Amino acid sequence: MRTYPRNSPEAAARLVALVLISDGNASKSEFEVLNGLGGVLDLGLEPKDMPGIVQTLCEDLLMEGFEGRSILTRVGEELMASLTAEIDSPLLQAQVLRIARSVIYADGHLSDAEFAMLDAISRHWQVLPQRERGTTAPLLNQYV
Repeated sequence: MRTYPRNSPEAAARLVALVLISDGNASKSEFEVLNGLGGVLDLGLEPKDMPGIVQTLCEDLLMEGFEGRSILTRVGEELMASLTAEIDSPLLQAQVLRIARSVIYADGHLSDAEFAMLDAISRHWQVLPQRERGTTAPLLNQYV
């Protein structure tokens, strides 16, 4: 898995992308919410940059031997620790969690895989996520 500079926009966007693809379906509505919220801009990237971040993440996962199993199972604790360690700014951590949480609610469904990935990231940063069943609206200020 390639590395990014600590607290870089790319490292932050990759974690959002990891949550996005965790259920195997990054829907159009999720990308629309991401762009509508200005989430990519908030991270310091342009909206046109996010598809490249997602593609690079998928390529890296394939190089790691991902074969269609659960993404979280494939990523594992060691790799998750490495990816989350690239973001050590509490403000940026909160921003990533806020954006990711808002985006995964965009399609009106929070899958177990999405929650598990968000939970894994939160555990590495020692932040407790909250699961809102039946909520379809983005929760923009959950972590900030």
